[in-house]
Amino acid sequence: MPTAQEARNKETYHRFHEAINSGDLEVISKAVDEFIHPDGRFHTAERTDVTAVQAQKRIWAILLRAFPDIHVTLEDLIAEDDKIVARQTVTGTNSGEYRGTPPTGKSVTYHEIFIARIADGQITDIWGVVDLYSQLRQLGLIQA
Repeated sequence: MPTAQEARNKETYHRFHEAINSGDLEVISKAVDEFIHPDGRFHTAERTDVTAVQAQKRIWAILLRAFPDIHVTLEDLIAEDDKIVARQTVTGTNSGEYRGTPPTGKSVTYHEIFIARIADGQITDIWGVVDLYSQLRQLGLIQA
């Protein structure tokens, strides 16, 4: 049986996820401010000095411009202690500039997995793996 902390952490992630699927950059930005700690870190393969808040706002501005109909389906959400693991499927149609290329009009479906540490109702650390290879291949930006 999940602990109270694990249940709260899942609820925090669900609420953040709902905002992400709003398709509204202002709603997403407010959710980022609410659910991600101001000093939170977004751990990626490339070292960066930006906070998780800054990274998430930039990422969602880019994604919404490129894929205005983007939708993230939460496939699995696992909680243990202060962490959650989310397995997600992302779909969208490329109808805006993306990675310096004009819109392709192509639809994409790709997968991602995120691990987040949550403290006091806010995400303090995010680690993620996004299948960019699949996304870029579907857009025709790289060859299979």
